[in-house]
Amino acid sequence: MVYRIAVFEGDGIGPEIMAPTLEVLDTVLAKLGRDLLDYTMLPAGAAHYKNTGEALPTASIEAARASDAILLSAMGLPDIRKPDGTEITPQIELRFALNLYAGVRPIRVFPGQSIPLSDPRARDMDFVLVRESTEGLFAHMNEGVIHGQEAATETLRITRATSEKLFDFSFRLAERRAKAKGRRGRVTCVDKANVFRAFWFFRSIFEERARAFPELVTDTAYVDAMAMWMVQRPWEFDVMVTENMFGDILSDLAAGLVGSLGLAPSADIGDDAAVFQPCHGSAPDIAGHGVANPLAMILSAAMMLDWLGAEQQDDALIQGGAMIEDAVSVVLSDATHLTGDLGGQATTGDCAGAVIAALKSA
Repeated sequence: MVYRIAVFEGDGIGPEIMAPTLEVLDTVLAKLGRDLLDYTMLPAGAAHYKNTGEALPTASIEAARASDAILLSAMGLPDIRKPDGTEITPQIELRFALNLYAGVRPIRVFPGQSIPLSDPRARDMDFVLVRESTEGLFAHMNEGVIHGQEAATETLRITRATSEKLFDFSFRLAERRAKAKGRRGRVTCVDKANVFRAFWFFRSIFEERARAFPELVTDTAYVDAMAMWMVQRPWEFDVMVTENMFGDILSDLAAGLVGSLGLAPSADIGDDAAVFQPCHGSAPDIAGHGVANPLAMILSAAMMLDWLGAEQQDDALIQGGAMIEDAVSVVLSDATHLTGDLGGQATTGDCAGAVIAALKSA
């Protein structure tokens, strides 16, 4: 079977990291001896908005909806904005259009990888932050009101229907991780339930749904405390689930723990579709210089293969995802092919080429 992959090249460094990622995927397929993926390039982004007045064409949304998975590179440019002053964010619009409620941000340390934390226990860091992606403060992101020059208001929205799906997704993820690692799984709800009624509602739903997963350890934490604990003892956590804005902030903190957003892949997953993209932005300041780190994009493609393989019960795809992760691990263990954000001097092509070489020699 051939799977249809919708591809958004993005803005800024987006096309520079997407091209080698597709080469990595093609290398994996050749290694597996199977022609599994059919790419469709779709228009969207800030540059497209500048040229057409449209950031995410309806045709692109429908083509993405009809695909088996969506691969999306960094989008948006700070100097291209909508009339209300906000940036172009088609990646967020796509989450709403396809109801991609579970934002999955895995954080792990690869063997031999250099990390900022000196505590040797930090090398055991391996957790997943699950960020609700369609509600919270983002639910009404285009509806904020400025009252003259005196005040501004935004609305936070949390619903039972979405929260239940989010928590069940997180619990099932923890079950899969526990099975793979041979230990009991843990899910931590991160909120601000001591101050806001909406977050008390959020936490109460978490505790209700947790009763259906008695084999898991479940607990709760306030977001400010969690930000501290993630730095002090990140190796203790397994799956963390939180509201949209809190997840947006904590996922960047988590990336800092492993050294760079250039190592932070992500997925936004719903009941019927999934988007895979790097956590970082379009970095227009380095666009065109050939120095962007492609590894977050490449690792996002590995996540795509793993998810698609599980959804389609295709072990070859799952194997391909693992092969990419192993190749990235080889690259990270040798400073020769690291880009500037990781303390090296390699170009985007050098880094991606090293991943491809590791795949071919495995």
